[in-house]
Amino acid sequence: MNKLLRGFTVVLAGFCALLGVNGTVFADEASEEAKPATSISISPVNKVLKLEPNKTYDDSFKVMNNGAEAIKFEVYASPYSYTKDEDDGTYKLGFSNETAYTQITRWITFRDSNGAYTSKPKFKVEPGTTFVVHYRIKTPSSIPDGGQYAVIFAHTLSDDTESGGLKTEASPGLVVYGRSNGITRFSFETYDLKINKTLQDGEKTVTKINGTSMVNNSGNVDFMAYGKLTVRGIFGHQYYVTPETKGVSIIPETELEVSDAWDDTPYFGLFNVTWSVTVKDETKEISRLVLILPVPIIILMILLLTIIGIWITIMVRKRKERRSRFGTV
Repeated sequence: MNKLLRGFTVVLAGFCALLGVNGTVFADEASEEAKPATSISISPVNKVLKLEPNKTYDDSFKVMNNGAEAIKFEVYASPYSYTKDEDDGTYKLGFSNETAYTQITRWITFRDSNGAYTSKPKFKVEPGTTFVVHYRIKTPSSIPDGGQYAVIFAHTLSDDTESGGLKTEASPGLVVYGRSNGITRFSFETYDLKINKTLQDGEKTVTKINGTSMVNNSGNVDFMAYGKLTVRGIFGHQYYVTPETKGVSIIPETELEVSDAWDDTPYFGLFNVTWSVTVKDETKEISRLVLILPVPIIILMILLLTIIGIWITIMVRKRKERRSRFGTV
């Protein structure tokens, strides 16, 4: 029996070697998909403001033309909000749904080429140059408590657009986070923490140790939710920990998933995984052991266990037959 177990170990190790996997060999680093070249970019990508009634805030942002041709573009403000999808219950980011927290969209205007402030001016930026766009936020005499959220888009324009044709997709955008000096109410719930060893990548299911959870913002101001995934070996070696800067901004009346994944999850191994989510000063945490086994090894183990079972059955029968024969002698 010991010889058979040693043989099983040798066969399994050899099979793993053929597959190029073992407890310390990691998957090849996933090569980043080639991203489409962008000819226009914006800086900064977000702005946080303290808002008071009857105030005027003047600021600016830069639009860079990274392409080889001149670009026409227009700028305007849209609501920054999420809506709940009734089909799957998830929240989808949109730029047309107005709420009590997107009134700031109506307070934003932009300085055009003549020096006047309008809601949607058009500009032109030459290749390899930067264009500065000036905008103004003028608050009314009464503003709601809590947060106000908008996104400022720089839409590129084609000749078809100028003649009434279709417009290109809005990109990029500057998110404005406004916070009034009124009553700020922080209220949230963190729930459904999970540690998984697979996730969906488009239509494919891939093996990646990951942590997920849901965070609901029932207050009136945005906050950051930070997920932290820590993966250690059974002997304590740390293989992965979430970067400290990784977080999710959650605006009021929104429920979002907080998640992180270990992209270099190996084909084979046993790991001690911890997943935690922190909002403000509250942290929730779970831990579990995760065993990663590729399908070929699982099939091989089942096959070998079946063979062992058959072999044991045969040996038991042979011993019974020998004892029976010996007893009749």
